[in-house]
Amino acid sequence: MEFTTQAAADGAMRMAIDGDLNIYHADEIKRRLIDGIRGNAVLELDLSRVGEMDSAGFQLLALAKQEGNQLDHALRIVGHGPAVREVIEFFNMAAFFGDPLVIPAGEQA
Repeated sequence: MEFTTQAAADGAMRMAIDGDLNIYHADEIKRRLIDGIRGNAVLELDLSRVGEMDSAGFQLLALAKQEGNQLDHALRIVGHGPAVREVIEFFNMAAFFGDPLVIPAGEQA
């Protein structure tokens, strides 16, 4: 599991996660997401390199979204890997996150 952060052009902080969003990494993911939300008015989350996501990973994304709403901070998912799209679509929660689910050209839905 690897987390990288960099400033985005619009002043947001971009965090990319490379690994699995699952129960086995839940403590670290929760800490990183909550710290990212609390420390930045806008956190862009790039999940394009997430290989696997289970319901625990989904719950952590929902927790981060709710934390951002309570603080009046924004959480934007700017990259949805296939595993992330599959879980978000399974729970029918795309509207909850409010980010467009972009499917790259050449990838089957």
